[in-house]
Amino acid sequence: MDALALEATGSKKATAVAVTAPIPSQAPAKRKPAKKAKKAVVFFEVEILDAKTKDKLCFLDKVEPNATIGEIKSMFHKSHPQWYPARQSIRLDPKGKSLKDEDVLQQLPVGTTATFYFRDLGAQISWVTVFLTEYTGPLVIYLLFYFRVPFIYTPKYDFTTSKHWVVHLACMCHSFHYVKRLLETLFVHRFSHGTMPLRNIFKNCTYYWGFAAWMAYYINHPLYTPPIYGEQQIRLALIVFLFCQIGNFSIHIALRNLRPPGSKTRKIPYPTKNPFTWIFLLVSCPNYTYELGSWLGFTLMTQCLPVAFFTLVGFIQMTVWAKGKHRSYLKEFRDYPPLRSPILPFVL
Repeated sequence: MDALALEATGSKKATAVAVTAPIPSQAPAKRKPAKKAKKAVVFFEVEILDAKTKDKLCFLDKVEPNATIGEIKSMFHKSHPQWYPARQSIRLDPKGKSLKDEDVLQQLPVGTTATFYFRDLGAQISWVTVFLTEYTGPLVIYLLFYFRVPFIYTPKYDFTTSKHWVVHLACMCHSFHYVKRLLETLFVHRFSHGTMPLRNIFKNCTYYWGFAAWMAYYINHPLYTPPIYGEQQIRLALIVFLFCQIGNFSIHIALRNLRPPGSKTRKIPYPTKNPFTWIFLLVSCPNYTYELGSWLGFTLMTQCLPVAFFTLVGFIQMTVWAKGKHRSYLKEFRDYPPLRSPILPFVL
């Protein structure tokens, strides 16, 4: 019994010793950071149909959701080289408006299988080329009549000059106006659209060149008579003309400064420190207002019916443009100044 007790006691002690023996510490295992689950990119399928015939022209697979309409046009151009991007009109509806190049695919009201409609805009030409052609013509044509080159008037008046100083002043004003326009085209204007249909250049040149020839023929005619009120009328007209030319240039500079180079951003134009821009308080398109004033001054200066008719036609066309821009401002900007009129303060 004693032996068994001693053996049991010894075994308990051994067990106690075994239990109390220090356990070597182990460093906690480092957990590997969980990998972030990558978001699956949902690609789009783009189908482009002819707006007239509804025939399938192109199918683009795996188009990224952040692709722009401009990029889709470039993809479409690869399969149809005859239709370069500037010639394409991409629409959501066959008879709808053209989408902007900066519109993003995933922000449009389309599903992952998007259907667009294509319309050919025809051969395109840059706006700079159009403006340079439009404005160079009147400048040259007017000078041909001013110098009375042969085959315009009777031979005895070839290369003769008018005895009326208002004729020479009118030539300087007319030339100044179109030289200003040419320089603004090259160094001031920033165009939101790079091109326009080639067919429009013939219509525009007919308008500008034809009116220039008609006006110049009568102003430089050997039988031309000066304005009825003489020098007072001419000087007043010159002041109006120059004032409006400076105002028109000031507005063009203000509009240029609203748009950074290479961008198509649109902002609300506001008056600047230049007093000629204060008309922005009352008018959405003061460049047209000043343009109208310039031609009214030229009409008063020359007292010539073709000039008056050109001014009237120009006013009608500029009113159409001004109303369109005014509506666009109101639609795009909720905080657009409510007191502004399109072209004439409080009137039109």
